[in-house]
Amino acid sequence: MKLNKQRRQEIIENVEVIDAGAEGNSVAKHNDLVIFIPFVVPGDIVDVQILKKKKNFAEGKAINFRHYSDKRTEQKCPHFGLCGGCKWQTMQYEDQLFFKNKQVIDNLQRIGHIDCSKAEKIIGSEKTFFYRNKLEFTFSTKRWLSEEDIKTLERGTNKNGFGFHVPSFFDKVLDINYCALQREPSNLIRNFIKDYSQEKQLSYYNIREHIGLLRNLIIRTTSHEEMMLILVFAEESQEIFPMLDAIAKEFPQITSLMYAINTKFNDTLFDQDIICYKGKDHIIEFMPPFKEGKETLKFKIGPKSFYQTNSEQAYILYSKAAELADLKEEDILYDLYTGTGTIANFVAPYVKKVVAIESIEEAITDAKVNSKENNINNTHFFAGDMAKILNENFVKENGKPDIIITDPPRAGMHPSVVEQLLNIEAKKIIYISCNPATQARDVNMLMEKYSVNKIQPVDMFPHTQHVENIIELCLK
Repeated sequence: MKLNKQRRQEIIENVEVIDAGAEGNSVAKHNDLVIFIPFVVPGDIVDVQILKKKKNFAEGKAINFRHYSDKRTEQKCPHFGLCGGCKWQTMQYEDQLFFKNKQVIDNLQRIGHIDCSKAEKIIGSEKTFFYRNKLEFTFSTKRWLSEEDIKTLERGTNKNGFGFHVPSFFDKVLDINYCALQREPSNLIRNFIKDYSQEKQLSYYNIREHIGLLRNLIIRTTSHEEMMLILVFAEESQEIFPMLDAIAKEFPQITSLMYAINTKFNDTLFDQDIICYKGKDHIIEFMPPFKEGKETLKFKIGPKSFYQTNSEQAYILYSKAAELADLKEEDILYDLYTGTGTIANFVAPYVKKVVAIESIEEAITDAKVNSKENNINNTHFFAGDMAKILNENFVKENGKPDIIITDPPRAGMHPSVVEQLLNIEAKKIIYISCNPATQARDVNMLMEKYSVNKIQPVDMFPHTQHVENIIELCLK
């Protein structure tokens, strides 16, 4: 063990990385100390500089590699190690799937005390790069500076950055030139806007002082070549329309060019007017039917609409959920946390009735439009707080469900919702989750009346630690 005199931080040598852990970090052990390290792969042997230390665990960074793991592969992104978006990019994809599968099982067993003997092997993504249909970028006057930048940057030099937020720093943005998560012309558009803003000397947003013109950029694509671009400004300016005209001229493939003026202190756009400048005010995504003989579904996606960011894996996820639900023509199905009704409309052709609930009013509006666009007339959508809407009277009015599909946010379901599901006693609950920990907690409570039949993890986000999981629960 050595002490770095310059930084007065502890350095531990020859530490073996033994596991992949929370937040995309990997795990090492030194005596009784558990160390969380980003951007390393299980099997690596490294020297670790300790950055934070508690009684039983520490956070550190690898400053020297003694041995490279056989689970390693070459990184594709030049910003790997700084961006934080794809912390597992240097891990071979099959090994990523192994650790995601392990993450699901570990959480279900440790938190939920769930028998995982019937767990299926995780379903991987056919595309491991260029799979995202949506990316959001931020303009900032606070570019993330590397140690080399700090040493060489001259006083008064422009510190603008245009890219992704650096983890743990709300006001720092990593200036990027390339991202391998969204197909072209995503990089070309972002870099064109960057060059244009520099040439015209347009100001970037300062989040602390709330001044500056350029704030955010959102690029959305579909599998059928439609593209939406939303440029967000922090103030009114005569520079806005020449910039939009330049973008439209350079990229005629943009089918929906939009902008917003956001003067709030946060970046959310749900309460903002988003104006269509050129083209349509939406894009259309298509999804194959669950079974042959039914029509291909089309989903109208507006600037505020939620849609799964991996379109192809969304089909796999929904198909597996529908398969586990074992849908029948006489079934009444409840779709909880329906969002824009993608699952509700996906399963509607195979059941008698779908009752769907979502807290966001705009999402329910989109869901109704999507039912109409697909000539689906057996869906019934309700907007409001799930814990308040889903009660005994609601069930009496809409019919007792045979099947419940629930896909809550990362926080899981409110205890009162879990309690109501126990009261309803549907024959089957299909629980989809992006957070195996909160899913395990909720399923443990549901096991008062339900047994876990099948478990099916699905990878929606290659090169990240995130994983979706489906659990089939059957009434005892």
